[in-house]
Parts: sequence; structure tokens; C-alpha cells
Amino acid sequence: MSAPAAPRPTLEPPSATPAAATATTSATATAGATRRRGLLDWRVRFAILSVVWGFSFLLIKVGTEAYAPFQVALGRVLFGALALMTVLLVRREPLPRGLRTWGHLTVAALLLNTAPFSLFAYAELSIPSSLAGICNATSPLWGMALSLVALSEDRPTRRRFAGLGLGFLGVLTVLGAWHGFSGVDAKGTAFALLASLCYPIGWIYVRRTLAGTPGSPVALTGGQLMVSTLQLALVSALFTSAPTSFPLWPTLSVIALGALGTGMALQMQYGLVTEVGPTTAQMVTYFIPVIATTAGVLVLGEQLHWNTPVGAAIVLAGAALTQTRTAPRKPA
Repeated sequence: MSAPAAPRPTLEPPSATPAAATATTSATATAGATRRRGLLDWRVRFAILSVVWGFSFLLIKVGTEAYAPFQVALGRVLFGALALMTVLLVRREPLPRGLRTWGHLTVAALLLNTAPFSLFAYAELSIPSSLAGICNATSPLWGMALSLVALSEDRPTRRRFAGLGLGFLGVLTVLGAWHGFSGVDAKGTAFALLASLCYPIGWIYVRRTLAGTPGSPVALTGGQLMVSTLQLALVSALFTSAPTSFPLWPTLSVIALGALGTGMALQMQYGLVTEVGPTTAQMVTYFIPVIATTAGVLVLGEQLHWNTPVGAAIVLAGAALTQTRTAPRKPA
């Protein structure tokens, strides 16, 4: 029996939620059939999710003060996996089965967790957390550009092309292109943009290979994070030295980044998709750079120039345009 056609994945805030892309197809399908209400109103959960993911870039920055970037990424997937494994144990749900499924999860883990988490951590060694959060918002733009080539059912429209152009104009505004990008670390910014590019590549891969795979979103994502933990453990052992101390705040930041930003937040997102649908749930993407910038300025004392919020607003407007769909024509 062939797998059903996968619905278009929701937008995942990349640095904070890429693992969810593995399970998006299952969650989206469930959303149309069932509307479950959480203990808290969905607007409250939406706000909490925005704050948790928005603060993820600050937590990465603090974590890199004491740990190597690969170690920050390792701690993130490790504590995220532990959080989801706990949920699976409570629910008595099994992990995915089959070598083929685990093979695809291995590639998905590399594209959606191991590579982008590491790249964002390396980026924040030299760029502000606020800039990393804004670079993260370019992920829908990369996704739209890639979908024109890789996904034949995603037909381009003039509005979506305009959104793509507008979004990258916003990136140039954030980076101060008219000043020759002076004051911006090119390497760190390139790492952050490359991390954002990893997500849509991963989503396309997941959409082509894991659509219709048996298992709940939590089980698929938990398995993916477990694989990513093994990948990053190997990379960390090869390229970094074991930490000699565990400072309080960097350690707590890494734990929170994994347990809250990758574990609890994914659970919350699945509930939102089920209750209010993927279109509304994905709107959290547009609040993340605002919160990331605010947190960076107020908590870490990062400098804010006029082009940063203006450029971020342009990026988000462009990203929103790339996600619009032409309504089907009604028969006469």
C-alpha cells in the first residue's frame, strides 16, 4: 500500500523546532480530523511557545560561553530526547520500527537537528543572538525557493515571487548592505543563514520519505532526536575536549534549550496544530525574531540599530507572502 500524499508541512522555527518537521505530516493529518482542547487556552499556549522559542537564541549564546558549539548542540538534542522519551513512557507509546524508517530518520536528524543546531551555535560565537534569530526567519524564504525546484505541486505565483524578493531585501537591510556589511561578521552570519537553509532541505526530504510513516509525532521526533544525539556525541568526541567544569548558567541554559525549547515546546506545538490547525499554529514563526531581538537587547545588552527591526519586519512580510495560497476557484 503506497503512502498517501503528504500535506504541505507547517513552518518550523528552525533553531527551536526543527525536529517537529519529521512528524508534521502526522500532526497535520490529525488536525483535520480531531480538535482537542488543552488545559490552557490555545492563545496562552501560543504565547508561551513564542517566548520559549524566541529565547532559544539567547540560551544558545549563554551556553557557548562555557561549552563548545558542538557540545551545546549535543546537550540540546540530548535533553530534548529525554523529555520526549519521558512522554512516550508515560503514554506507553513505542518508538518507530523498521530499518528503512530509522534510515530516513538518520538523514532527517542530520538535516534538521545536528547540522543546523551546530551551525547556529557556531554562528553565535561571533554574531548577536538577535541577528541569529532574524536569520532564522529566512527559513520560509529558502523553503519557498527550494519548493519551486523540488516540489512540483508547489506552483509559484507572482505574490510568492514578490515575497521571496522582499524577504531577501529585508536580509540585506538587516545586514546594512549600503555600508558594505561593515560591522557584521560575515562568517557567523553565513553560518546562521546556512542553518536556516538546512531546515527546508530537511522538510522536503521528510515530506518525500516519511509521509504516512506509522507512529505518533512524539515517537518519530523522539527517535530523530535520539539519532541526532548519537551523531553529535560522535562529532563532539572527535573535535572537542570534554568540559573541565560545568558553570551554573551556561549549564542551565543548555538544559532549558533542550528540555523546554526542544521537548516541551514540540509537545505544545502538536497540541496547537491539532486544536487550531497548522495555518494558525505556524504563525508563531513570525513572533520569534521579535522576541529574540528583545531578549538579546534587554538581557544580554546587545546593540540595536534602526536597520535591524526594519529589516526584520521586511523579512517577516516577505516570508508571510511566500506562504500565501491561491484559493481554488469555485465552479460556476
